[in-house]
Amino acid sequence: MIGKVIKAHGLKGLLKVHSYADSEETFQDSPTVFLSKADWEDVREFTVVSVAAYKKGVLMSLEGVISIEIAESLKGAEICIEKDSMARADDEYFWHELVGLKVFLDTGDYLGDVSGIISEKGNDIYVIRNGDREWPIPATHEVVREISLESGTMTICPLEGMLDLNEI
Repeated sequence: MIGKVIKAHGLKGLLKVHSYADSEETFQDSPTVFLSKADWEDVREFTVVSVAAYKKGVLMSLEGVISIEIAESLKGAEICIEKDSMARADDEYFWHELVGLKVFLDTGDYLGDVSGIISEKGNDIYVIRNGDREWPIPATHEVVREISLESGTMTICPLEGMLDLNEI
């Protein structure tokens, strides 16, 4: 899931989209998108005509969406793309790959599991949960030392005072 249709923009079928991605390039990397709404029985596939950054979101034109009426009917639809069409660097991960990873300290002690991710301007924050305890961990190279999707683990080296080690 990379975004959600907020509303129609103009009279010719443009869609104003709230983007969950870092940039509009995520939308441009995929020639097709899939839209779904709770009241639809199926997912609908559309060819992307154009995408442009617009204020805090994206303006998107889809093949076949040529009027304000058609665009308005898509309001509220979630926008998805195929995972394989998303480009990324070697040290980048998708959120769905990180949630559920077992988190260990660099000493080998188990801390908890990644239960969620909070997007912040500077960097993401990984929420690590173990029972009733939760720790926010900055997603920086200084703290996160290794991520292994193969073994389902993350190793961190917490900054001083980040964790109350007596509670682990």
